[in-house]
Amino acid sequence: MSVAQPAPFDWRSVVVPVYLPTLVFSLGEGAMIPVIPIVATDRGASLALAGLIAALLMVGELVGDLPAGWLVAKVGERPAMIGAAALAVVGVVLALLLPTVFWLGVGVFLLGLATSVFGLARHAFLTSYVPARIRARALSTLGGVFRGGWAVGPFVAAALIAWTGHTESVFWVLVAACAAVVAVLLFLPDPERVFGAAQLARETSTATGSVRKVSGTANPDASKPADAPSPSVFRAIRENAAVLVRLGTGAGVLSALRASRTVVLPLWSVSIGLPAEQAALIVGISGAIDFALFYSSGQIMDRFGRLWSAIPGMLGMALGHIALAFTHDLPDRVGWFTALAVVLGFANGVTSGFIMTLGADLAPKDNPAPFLGAFRMIADTGNAGAPLLIAGITAGVSLVAANIVVGVIGIVGAAMLWRWVPRYVPHPHRRR
Repeated sequence: MSVAQPAPFDWRSVVVPVYLPTLVFSLGEGAMIPVIPIVATDRGASLALAGLIAALLMVGELVGDLPAGWLVAKVGERPAMIGAAALAVVGVVLALLLPTVFWLGVGVFLLGLATSVFGLARHAFLTSYVPARIRARALSTLGGVFRGGWAVGPFVAAALIAWTGHTESVFWVLVAACAAVVAVLLFLPDPERVFGAAQLARETSTATGSVRKVSGTANPDASKPADAPSPSVFRAIRENAAVLVRLGTGAGVLSALRASRTVVLPLWSVSIGLPAEQAALIVGISGAIDFALFYSSGQIMDRFGRLWSAIPGMLGMALGHIALAFTHDLPDRVGWFTALAVVLGFANGVTSGFIMTLGADLAPKDNPAPFLGAFRMIADTGNAGAPLLIAGITAGVSLVAANIVVGVIGIVGAAMLWRWVPRYVPHPHRRR
Protein backbone atom coordinates (compact mmCIF):
# COMPACT_ATOMS: atom_id res chain seq x y z
CA MET A 1 0.00 0.00 0.00
CA SER A 2 1.52 3.29 -1.05
CA VAL A 3 1.62 6.25 1.29
CA ALA A 4 0.68 9.65 -0.07
CA GLN A 5 3.37 12.29 0.01
CA PRO A 6 2.81 15.21 2.38
CA ALA A 7 1.26 18.24 0.79
CA PRO A 8 3.87 20.85 -0.12
CA PHE A 9 4.30 23.70 2.30
CA ASP A 10 2.46 26.78 1.05
CA TRP A 11 4.57 29.90 1.52
CA ARG A 12 1.62 32.14 0.69
CA SER A 13 -0.28 30.84 3.69
CA VAL A 14 2.23 32.27 6.15
CA VAL A 15 3.91 35.25 4.50
CA VAL A 16 1.58 38.00 5.72
CA PRO A 17 0.35 36.77 9.13
CA VAL A 18 3.71 35.32 10.20
CA TYR A 19 6.21 37.81 8.80
CA LEU A 20 4.34 41.15 8.73
CA PRO A 21 4.15 41.74 12.52
CA THR A 22 7.85 40.96 12.79
CA LEU A 23 8.69 43.39 9.98
CA VAL A 24 6.71 46.25 11.51
CA PHE A 25 8.15 45.73 15.00
CA SER A 26 11.73 45.46 13.72
CA LEU A 27 11.30 48.65 11.67
CA GLY A 28 10.47 50.60 14.82
CA GLU A 29 13.31 48.95 16.70
CA GLY A 30 15.71 49.52 13.81
CA ALA A 31 14.95 53.24 13.85
CA MET A 32 15.72 53.42 17.56
CA ILE A 33 18.89 51.28 17.81
CA PRO A 34 21.36 53.67 16.09
CA VAL A 35 20.29 56.66 18.17
CA ILE A 36 20.42 55.01 21.61
CA PRO A 37 24.14 55.80 22.20
CA ILE A 38 23.62 59.29 20.78
CA VAL A 39 20.68 60.01 23.10
CA ALA A 40 22.68 58.62 26.02
CA THR A 41 25.61 60.96 25.33
CA ASP A 42 23.19 63.88 24.87
CA ARG A 43 21.92 63.13 28.39
CA GLY A 44 25.43 63.26 29.82
CA ALA A 45 26.68 59.68 29.50
CA SER A 46 30.31 58.94 28.71
CA LEU A 47 31.19 56.88 25.65
CA ALA A 48 31.56 53.74 27.81
CA LEU A 49 28.26 54.37 29.62
CA ALA A 50 26.53 54.98 26.28
CA GLY A 51 27.78 51.57 25.16
CA LEU A 52 26.40 50.05 28.36
CA ILE A 53 22.99 51.64 27.78
CA ALA A 54 22.93 50.27 24.23
CA ALA A 55 23.92 46.86 25.61
CA LEU A 56 20.82 46.76 27.80
CA LEU A 57 18.78 45.93 24.70
CA MET A 58 20.66 42.64 24.39
CA VAL A 59 20.58 42.09 28.16
CA GLY A 60 16.80 42.40 28.03
CA GLU A 61 16.67 39.82 25.24
CA LEU A 62 18.82 37.44 27.28
CA VAL A 63 16.76 37.84 30.45
CA GLY A 64 13.55 37.43 28.45
CA ASP A 65 14.46 34.23 26.59
CA LEU A 66 13.48 31.69 29.27
CA PRO A 67 10.23 33.45 30.23
CA ALA A 68 9.44 33.89 26.53
CA GLY A 69 9.81 30.15 25.92
CA TRP A 70 7.42 29.41 28.76
CA LEU A 71 5.00 32.20 27.81
CA VAL A 72 4.69 31.27 24.14
CA ALA A 73 4.18 27.60 25.00
CA LYS A 74 1.61 28.49 27.66
CA VAL A 75 -0.57 31.20 26.11
CA GLY A 76 0.29 31.07 22.40
CA GLU A 77 2.00 33.43 20.01
CA ARG A 78 -0.57 36.15 19.47
CA PRO A 79 -1.33 37.02 23.13
CA ALA A 80 2.37 36.91 23.95
CA MET A 81 3.27 39.24 21.07
CA ILE A 82 0.50 41.71 21.92
CA GLY A 83 1.78 41.85 25.48
CA ALA A 84 5.33 42.33 24.21
CA ALA A 85 4.27 45.26 22.02
CA ALA A 86 2.59 46.89 25.01
CA LEU A 87 5.72 46.37 27.11
CA ALA A 88 7.89 48.00 24.43
CA VAL A 89 5.61 51.05 24.38
CA VAL A 90 5.83 51.34 28.17
CA GLY A 91 9.62 51.29 27.94
CA VAL A 92 9.78 53.97 25.25
CA VAL A 93 7.30 56.25 27.01
CA LEU A 94 9.29 55.98 30.25
CA ALA A 95 12.47 56.92 28.38
CA LEU A 96 10.74 59.93 26.81
CA LEU A 97 8.89 61.25 29.85
CA LEU A 98 11.81 60.80 32.26
CA PRO A 99 14.78 62.23 30.32
CA THR A 100 17.68 60.77 32.31
CA VAL A 101 20.30 58.18 31.46
CA PHE A 102 18.82 55.78 34.05
CA TRP A 103 15.32 55.78 32.58
CA LEU A 104 16.70 55.52 29.07
CA GLY A 105 18.42 52.33 30.23
CA VAL A 106 15.19 51.03 31.76
CA GLY A 107 13.31 51.69 28.53
CA VAL A 108 15.96 49.98 26.41
CA PHE A 109 15.93 46.96 28.75
CA LEU A 110 12.13 46.63 28.46
CA LEU A 111 12.43 46.83 24.68
CA GLY A 112 14.88 43.93 24.85
CA LEU A 113 12.38 41.86 26.83
CA ALA A 114 9.74 42.52 24.17
CA THR A 115 12.16 41.61 21.37
CA SER A 116 12.83 38.20 22.91
CA VAL A 117 9.12 37.34 22.74
CA PHE A 118 8.81 38.43 19.10
CA GLY A 119 11.87 36.46 18.09
CA LEU A 120 10.88 33.24 19.84
CA ALA A 121 7.19 33.23 18.88
CA ARG A 122 7.71 33.07 15.12
CA HIS A 123 10.79 30.86 15.51
CA ALA A 124 8.74 28.24 17.35
CA PHE A 125 5.89 28.34 14.82
CA LEU A 126 8.15 27.84 11.79
CA THR A 127 10.09 25.10 13.59
CA SER A 128 6.89 23.12 14.07
CA TYR A 129 5.30 23.51 10.66
CA VAL A 130 7.97 24.15 8.00
CA PRO A 131 9.37 21.01 6.28
CA ALA A 132 13.05 20.31 6.90
CA ARG A 133 13.94 20.61 3.21
CA ILE A 134 13.13 24.35 3.20
CA ARG A 135 13.63 25.11 6.88
CA ALA A 136 16.72 27.26 6.40
CA ARG A 137 15.02 29.40 3.76
CA ALA A 138 11.94 29.92 5.93
CA LEU A 139 13.99 30.87 8.98
CA SER A 140 16.45 32.94 6.96
CA THR A 141 13.43 34.80 5.64
CA LEU A 142 12.37 35.42 9.23
CA GLY A 143 15.88 36.67 9.95
CA GLY A 144 15.68 38.73 6.77
CA VAL A 145 12.42 40.28 7.90
CA PHE A 146 14.10 41.42 11.11
CA ARG A 147 16.99 42.73 9.03
CA GLY A 148 14.60 44.47 6.66
CA GLY A 149 13.14 46.44 9.52
CA TRP A 150 16.57 47.17 10.94
CA ALA A 151 17.72 48.29 7.48
CA VAL A 152 14.80 50.63 6.81
CA GLY A 153 14.59 51.92 10.38
CA PRO A 154 17.84 53.93 10.35
CA PHE A 155 16.79 55.70 7.14
CA VAL A 156 13.51 56.64 8.82
CA ALA A 157 15.51 57.84 11.82
CA ALA A 158 17.85 59.94 9.66
CA ALA A 159 14.94 61.57 7.83
CA LEU A 160 13.03 62.26 11.04
CA ILE A 161 16.07 63.78 12.77
CA ALA A 162 16.75 65.99 9.76
CA TRP A 163 13.10 67.10 9.73
CA THR A 164 12.55 67.69 13.45
CA GLY A 165 16.07 68.45 14.64
CA HIS A 166 15.48 66.25 17.70
CA THR A 167 17.12 62.85 18.04
CA GLU A 168 14.56 61.60 20.57
CA SER A 169 11.73 62.10 18.08
CA VAL A 170 12.81 58.75 16.62
CA PHE A 171 11.41 56.99 19.69
CA TRP A 172 7.89 57.71 18.49
CA VAL A 173 8.53 55.55 15.43
CA LEU A 174 8.69 52.53 17.74
CA VAL A 175 5.46 53.56 19.48
CA ALA A 176 3.68 53.79 16.12
CA ALA A 177 5.17 50.47 15.01
CA CYS A 178 3.94 48.70 18.15
CA ALA A 179 0.44 50.09 17.64
CA ALA A 180 0.50 48.80 14.06
CA VAL A 181 1.71 45.39 15.25
CA VAL A 182 -1.21 45.04 17.64
CA ALA A 183 -3.63 45.97 14.86
CA VAL A 184 -2.09 43.38 12.52
CA LEU A 185 -2.20 40.67 15.17
CA LEU A 186 -5.83 41.39 16.02
CA PHE A 187 -7.20 41.65 12.50
CA LEU A 188 -5.22 39.01 10.58
CA PRO A 189 -5.78 35.27 11.10
CA ASP A 190 -3.83 33.66 13.93
CA PRO A 191 -1.26 31.32 12.28
CA GLU A 192 -1.46 28.91 15.21
CA ARG A 193 -5.16 28.31 14.66
CA VAL A 194 -5.51 28.59 10.91
CA PHE A 195 -2.26 27.67 9.23
CA GLY A 196 -0.82 25.47 11.94
CA ALA A 197 -4.00 23.43 12.22
CA ALA A 198 -4.20 23.04 8.44
CA GLN A 199 -0.63 21.78 8.27
CA LEU A 200 -1.29 19.31 11.06
CA ALA A 201 -4.39 18.05 9.29
CA ARG A 202 -2.40 17.43 6.11
CA GLU A 203 0.27 15.55 8.03
CA THR A 204 -2.30 13.47 9.90
CA SER A 205 -4.11 12.57 6.68
CA THR A 206 -0.93 11.02 5.27
CA ALA A 207 -0.04 9.03 8.38
CA THR A 208 -0.35 5.24 8.40
CA GLY A 209 -2.58 4.49 11.34
CA SER A 210 -0.95 6.73 13.92
CA VAL A 211 -1.86 10.18 15.11
CA ARG A 212 0.93 12.63 15.73
CA LYS A 213 0.84 14.30 19.12
CA VAL A 214 1.45 18.01 18.95
CA SER A 215 1.91 20.54 21.67
CA GLY A 216 3.94 23.70 22.19
CA THR A 217 3.09 26.31 19.59
CA ALA A 218 0.07 24.49 18.20
CA ASN A 219 -3.44 25.61 19.09
CA PRO A 220 -4.07 23.91 22.43
CA ASP A 221 -7.77 23.53 21.79
CA ALA A 222 -7.36 21.93 18.38
CA SER A 223 -4.26 19.80 18.53
CA LYS A 224 -2.80 19.36 22.02
CA PRO A 225 -3.62 16.00 23.57
CA ALA A 226 -5.01 15.95 27.06
CA ASP A 227 -2.07 13.97 28.42
CA ALA A 228 0.65 16.18 26.92
CA PRO A 229 3.26 17.26 29.46
CA SER A 230 3.25 20.86 30.57
CA PRO A 231 5.95 22.99 28.96
CA SER A 232 9.18 23.09 30.99
CA VAL A 233 12.18 25.10 29.90
CA PHE A 234 14.28 23.69 32.72
CA ARG A 235 13.50 20.12 31.70
CA ALA A 236 14.62 20.97 28.17
CA ILE A 237 17.90 22.29 29.58
CA ARG A 238 18.50 19.12 31.62
CA GLU A 239 17.72 16.77 28.75
CA ASN A 240 19.83 18.62 26.17
CA ALA A 241 22.70 19.98 28.27
CA ALA A 242 25.55 18.74 26.07
CA VAL A 243 24.23 20.05 22.77
CA LEU A 244 23.15 23.32 24.36
CA VAL A 245 26.63 23.94 25.75
CA ARG A 246 28.52 22.95 22.61
CA LEU A 247 26.39 24.42 19.85
CA GLY A 248 24.77 27.08 22.01
CA THR A 249 28.19 28.50 22.83
CA GLY A 250 29.19 28.62 19.18
CA ALA A 251 25.90 30.30 18.33
CA GLY A 252 26.53 32.69 21.21
CA VAL A 253 29.79 33.82 19.65
CA LEU A 254 27.97 34.53 16.38
CA SER A 255 25.39 36.50 18.37
CA ALA A 256 28.23 38.39 20.03
CA LEU A 257 29.64 39.42 16.66
CA ARG A 258 26.24 40.60 15.49
CA ALA A 259 25.57 42.52 18.70
CA SER A 260 29.02 44.06 18.62
CA ARG A 261 28.33 45.35 15.13
CA THR A 262 25.13 47.10 16.23
CA VAL A 263 26.93 48.75 19.16
CA VAL A 264 30.36 49.42 17.66
CA LEU A 265 29.16 51.22 14.54
CA PRO A 266 27.19 53.94 16.41
CA LEU A 267 29.93 54.25 19.06
CA TRP A 268 32.62 54.50 16.38
CA SER A 269 30.64 57.20 14.61
CA VAL A 270 30.49 59.19 17.86
CA SER A 271 34.22 58.70 18.50
CA ILE A 272 35.19 60.04 15.04
CA GLY A 273 32.75 62.95 15.26
CA LEU A 274 30.11 62.02 12.69
CA PRO A 275 26.78 63.91 12.85
CA ALA A 276 23.83 61.81 14.01
CA GLU A 277 22.00 61.83 10.66
CA GLN A 278 25.15 60.81 8.75
CA ALA A 279 25.86 58.00 11.22
CA ALA A 280 22.29 56.73 10.90
CA LEU A 281 22.61 56.80 7.11
CA ILE A 282 25.82 54.73 7.11
CA VAL A 283 24.35 52.22 9.56
CA GLY A 284 21.30 52.05 7.31
CA ILE A 285 23.43 51.26 4.25
CA SER A 286 25.14 48.48 6.19
CA GLY A 287 21.76 47.13 7.24
CA ALA A 288 20.43 47.27 3.69
CA ILE A 289 23.30 45.10 2.45
CA ASP A 290 22.73 42.75 5.37
CA PHE A 291 19.04 42.51 4.47
CA ALA A 292 19.68 41.88 0.77
CA LEU A 293 21.43 38.58 1.50
CA PHE A 294 18.90 36.88 3.77
CA TYR A 295 17.36 34.51 1.21
CA SER A 296 20.72 33.66 -0.33
CA SER A 297 21.88 32.57 3.11
CA GLY A 298 18.93 30.18 3.38
CA GLN A 299 19.60 28.75 -0.05
CA ILE A 300 23.23 28.14 0.86
CA MET A 301 22.28 26.33 4.07
CA ASP A 302 19.58 24.19 2.47
CA ARG A 303 21.77 23.19 -0.46
CA PHE A 304 25.33 22.97 0.88
CA GLY A 305 24.99 22.76 4.66
CA ARG A 306 24.80 25.06 7.66
CA LEU A 307 28.54 25.71 7.94
CA TRP A 308 28.78 27.21 4.45
CA SER A 309 26.80 30.14 5.81
CA ALA A 310 28.21 30.39 9.33
CA ILE A 311 31.97 30.11 8.85
CA PRO A 312 32.51 32.71 6.05
CA GLY A 313 30.17 35.16 7.76
CA MET A 314 31.77 34.81 11.19
CA LEU A 315 35.28 35.17 9.81
CA GLY A 316 34.21 38.22 7.80
CA MET A 317 32.74 39.93 10.85
CA ALA A 318 35.71 38.99 13.04
CA LEU A 319 38.27 40.33 10.57
CA GLY A 320 36.11 43.38 9.90
CA HIS A 321 36.18 44.30 13.60
CA ILE A 322 39.95 43.89 13.72
CA ALA A 323 40.45 45.99 10.57
CA LEU A 324 38.21 48.78 11.91
CA ALA A 325 40.42 49.03 14.98
CA PHE A 326 43.33 50.28 12.86
CA THR A 327 41.43 53.07 11.08
CA HIS A 328 40.46 55.39 13.94
CA ASP A 329 43.24 57.95 13.45
CA LEU A 330 43.59 57.71 9.67
CA PRO A 331 42.92 60.88 7.63
CA ASP A 332 40.16 59.10 5.68
CA ARG A 333 38.62 57.47 8.75
CA VAL A 334 35.07 58.29 7.65
CA GLY A 335 35.64 56.51 4.34
CA TRP A 336 37.14 53.50 6.11
CA PHE A 337 34.24 53.50 8.55
CA THR A 338 31.77 53.44 5.67
CA ALA A 339 33.64 50.69 3.81
CA LEU A 340 33.98 48.44 6.85
CA ALA A 341 30.36 49.03 7.83
CA VAL A 342 29.51 47.61 4.40
CA VAL A 343 31.84 44.63 4.98
CA LEU A 344 30.25 43.91 8.35
CA GLY A 345 26.77 44.15 6.83
CA PHE A 346 27.72 41.73 4.05
CA ALA A 347 29.26 39.22 6.47
CA ASN A 348 26.29 39.41 8.81
CA GLY A 349 23.87 38.92 5.92
CA VAL A 350 25.62 35.71 4.90
CA THR A 351 24.77 34.27 8.34
CA SER A 352 21.13 35.33 8.22
CA GLY A 353 18.90 32.73 9.87
CA PHE A 354 21.76 30.45 10.92
CA ILE A 355 21.07 30.52 14.66
CA MET A 356 17.34 30.03 14.20
CA THR A 357 17.91 27.24 11.69
CA LEU A 358 20.38 25.51 13.98
CA GLY A 359 17.92 25.74 16.86
CA ALA A 360 15.14 24.35 14.67
CA ASP A 361 17.37 21.47 13.54
CA LEU A 362 17.96 20.50 17.15
CA ALA A 363 14.55 21.22 18.72
CA PRO A 364 11.77 18.62 19.18
CA LYS A 365 9.12 19.38 16.59
CA ASP A 366 6.13 18.56 18.82
CA ASN A 367 6.99 21.12 21.53
CA PRO A 368 9.86 23.34 20.40
CA ALA A 369 9.27 26.49 22.46
CA PRO A 370 10.90 25.33 25.76
CA PHE A 371 14.01 24.01 23.99
CA LEU A 372 14.22 27.09 21.79
CA GLY A 373 13.91 29.30 24.85
CA ALA A 374 16.91 27.54 26.39
CA PHE A 375 18.89 27.56 23.15
CA ARG A 376 18.18 31.22 22.49
CA MET A 377 19.10 32.10 26.08
CA ILE A 378 22.55 30.55 25.66
CA ALA A 379 23.00 32.12 22.22
CA ASP A 380 21.81 35.48 23.51
CA THR A 381 24.43 35.36 26.25
CA GLY A 382 26.80 36.44 23.51
CA ASN A 383 24.25 38.94 22.28
CA ALA A 384 24.14 40.55 25.72
CA GLY A 385 27.72 39.91 26.75
CA ALA A 386 29.47 41.46 23.75
CA PRO A 387 28.15 45.01 24.31
CA LEU A 388 28.97 44.74 28.02
CA LEU A 389 32.46 43.53 27.11
CA ILE A 390 32.84 46.41 24.67
CA ALA A 391 31.71 48.91 27.30
CA GLY A 392 34.12 47.49 29.87
CA ILE A 393 37.14 47.41 27.56
CA THR A 394 36.30 50.88 26.21
CA ALA A 395 36.18 52.25 29.76
CA GLY A 396 39.36 50.45 30.84
CA VAL A 397 41.45 50.63 27.66
CA SER A 398 39.86 51.94 24.45
CA LEU A 399 37.23 51.27 21.80
CA VAL A 400 40.06 50.18 19.49
CA ALA A 401 41.09 47.42 21.92
CA ALA A 402 37.46 46.32 22.26
CA ASN A 403 37.24 45.76 18.50
CA ILE A 404 40.36 43.61 18.47
CA VAL A 405 39.16 41.44 21.37
CA VAL A 406 35.77 40.86 19.74
CA GLY A 407 37.45 39.92 16.47
CA VAL A 408 39.65 37.31 18.13
CA ILE A 409 36.66 35.81 19.96
CA GLY A 410 34.85 35.58 16.63
CA ILE A 411 37.65 33.52 15.11
CA VAL A 412 37.53 31.12 18.07
CA GLY A 413 33.75 30.80 17.73
CA ALA A 414 34.03 29.92 14.05
CA ALA A 415 36.39 27.09 14.99
CA MET A 416 33.89 25.80 17.58
CA LEU A 417 31.06 25.59 15.06
CA TRP A 418 33.37 23.91 12.55
CA ARG A 419 34.05 21.25 15.19
CA TRP A 420 30.54 20.55 16.55
CA VAL A 421 27.93 21.26 13.86
CA PRO A 422 28.78 18.18 11.72
CA ARG A 423 28.36 15.96 14.79
CA TYR A 424 24.83 17.07 15.65
CA VAL A 425 23.32 18.36 12.39
CA PRO A 426 23.22 16.12 9.30
CA HIS A 427 24.00 17.49 5.86
CA PRO A 428 20.83 18.79 4.15
CA HIS A 429 21.10 16.17 1.39
CA ARG A 430 20.73 13.49 4.07
CA ARG A 431 17.91 15.28 5.93
CA ARG A 432 14.46 14.35 4.70
